[in-house]
Amino acid sequence: MPVPRRFDRRPPERDTTRTNDRIRVPEVRLIDDDGNQVGVLKTPDALAFAQERDLDLVEVAPEARPPVCRVLDYSKYKYEQAQKQKQARKHQQQITVREIKFRPKIAEHDYDTKKHHVERFLRHKDKVKVTIMFRGREVTHPERGTVILDRLAEELSEFGVVEQRPIQEGRNMTMMMAPSKAVLAGKTAAEEAADEVFTEGETGDVAQTALESPLGAEAVANLAAENAAGAPADAIEAAADAAVAPGSEQAAEPDADAAAESERASAEPADAAADTAVS
Repeated sequence: MPVPRRFDRRPPERDTTRTNDRIRVPEVRLIDDDGNQVGVLKTPDALAFAQERDLDLVEVAPEARPPVCRVLDYSKYKYEQAQKQKQARKHQQQITVREIKFRPKIAEHDYDTKKHHVERFLRHKDKVKVTIMFRGREVTHPERGTVILDRLAEELSEFGVVEQRPIQEGRNMTMMMAPSKAVLAGKTAAEEAADEVFTEGETGDVAQTALESPLGAEAVANLAAENAAGAPADAIEAAADAAVAPGSEQAAEPDADAAAESERASAEPADAAADTAVS
């Protein structure tokens, strides 16, 4: 069985702007639908003026004497005001403050873990309140807390800036950190360095670099085939050297011609000796 809701004694919210018959003052200063001032009129006359144009009489300045009323379409006016408020909320940036606590005698591993939490908060564009908690007689050594906070601010200088220097409040020492301009802009120092390395027109493509190498596409394919077939490393290096030197093939052709001529010269005396033996 559902539990009945408690009776809400609060009055319902209602629009406090007085319109049409809710305007009880005897006379008003009237502004027409074009923004021109008509003058001071009796309230019934101003209401009749608005009804003739099928519009509403809206009190826009109740504190004035006499109150200022304007002729307009009140439903359309409320809709436009709601849209303006919605757009204003959309452009507002909600800032969240996170808090993380350290101890003066914190271990190195715990320090690294909490430092990564602070870095994550700053990357999400949140402010971080870092608190050092002192217990007992630790409060007599505030310099230990200052050392931890200064070290944290230095190591996270890429992601955040110190908005409030370390101050001691009783047994706690606090420091406020806010996201850096690079984080708010969506870039860190590492990403900016990468952008500087790969400037416009420099793709950094490995395949493009390989195609532009002096080996050429055919020599690269031959090397890949020999490597896949298990060729010795010496043979692969020799093939690479031959491919790198574009004039090596032309230099090899004269050597081959000289070797052929020497073979023919050595063969001529052998042929002559053979003829003499036969005769």
